[in-house]
Amino acid sequence: MGYENLSIFEQDFWDINNTLNKLLTATNSTALLLVDKAGQLITSVGNISNLDLVSFGSLAAADFAATSQLALLVGEDEFTELFHQGKQENIYITVILSRIILVVIFGKTTNLGLIRIKIKTTVSELEQIFNNIFKKLNAGDKKMKETFDDDFRKAAENELDDLFK
Repeated sequence: MGYENLSIFEQDFWDINNTLNKLLTATNSTALLLVDKAGQLITSVGNISNLDLVSFGSLAAADFAATSQLALLVGEDEFTELFHQGKQENIYITVILSRIILVVIFGKTTNLGLIRIKIKTTVSELEQIFNNIFKKLNAGDKKMKETFDDDFRKAAENELDDLFK
């Protein structure tokens, strides 16, 4: 599963957002964000008005990457959950299918234990959705490979080269 840019189909996008909204409501969190491991925001729900989403996504991915290296140093494959506690806001981060990062931002009115309990169901639902997305993408890649074989690709490359001579 090496997709540089994750493509999400419209119905899958709404399924993801519905799943996130259920968690947002059940935990009384401030916001939820889904970020890929490259730091690109996939989607978000809740109050994100005070967040620089580009920076936040990049930093969340970097945080997870750094923590993964720490895990290797202590003999773990990776740490799948992170928790950062602040004075007003807290951040809980978990990984989905080893490539999607779910960030939960929550205040003092929400209990970490509640987040940890409710997130299990959400992660399971999101894994199912993303597995379906990956299957669709694999089917599309296979169909494209069948449609455009190496001979076609070489001919197309030669035509493009001739255009720019």
